[in-house]
Amino acid sequence: MKITTTTIEGLLIIEPRIFPDDRGYFYESYNQQKFQEAGITANFVQDNQSFSQKGTLRGLHGQADPFAQGKLVRVLQGSVLDVAVDIRKNSPTYGQHVTVELNGDNHVQFWIPPGFLHGFVTLEDNTIFTYKVTNFYDKASEIGVIWNDPQLAIGWSINEKDVLLSPKDELLPTFADFKSPF
Repeated sequence: MKITTTTIEGLLIIEPRIFPDDRGYFYESYNQQKFQEAGITANFVQDNQSFSQKGTLRGLHGQADPFAQGKLVRVLQGSVLDVAVDIRKNSPTYGQHVTVELNGDNHVQFWIPPGFLHGFVTLEDNTIFTYKVTNFYDKASEIGVIWNDPQLAIGWSINEKDVLLSPKDELLPTFADFKSPF
């Protein structure tokens, strides 16, 4: 397992070692000891999974304290462009983001600690996205920013007219109007 830092402190890319053979493949998707050695001391309390068609965009979401969540995300089938936005007010990278392509072939995982907004867009039909979280969902603690905010300037790799959004995500505020709780 290879764990790599990104341009934003705290965001980590995890590349598992894949053992392929004639039957398929095997890999270790989580190893508490290796994660702790890399600084991920998370206690995961819930696993979530979504199934989406191409162009589905979920985000940019997060949760405020005391329900802030760290997320360990990956794709089982299909592919996504995954995005994490730093919303830690005292961070030198506040308002900056990292994008990572996750897919069912590369098996890459992305660790997003509390203090970030998260979102993804599916690049293929029938994409299965799964993630472990460090805290339980609380509707009253939901926070977010509109996906196409011009100040964030995220390159989503998809035509805006092809994006499929939930009604809730269509109503998220701009980054300029967002008040970070971190």
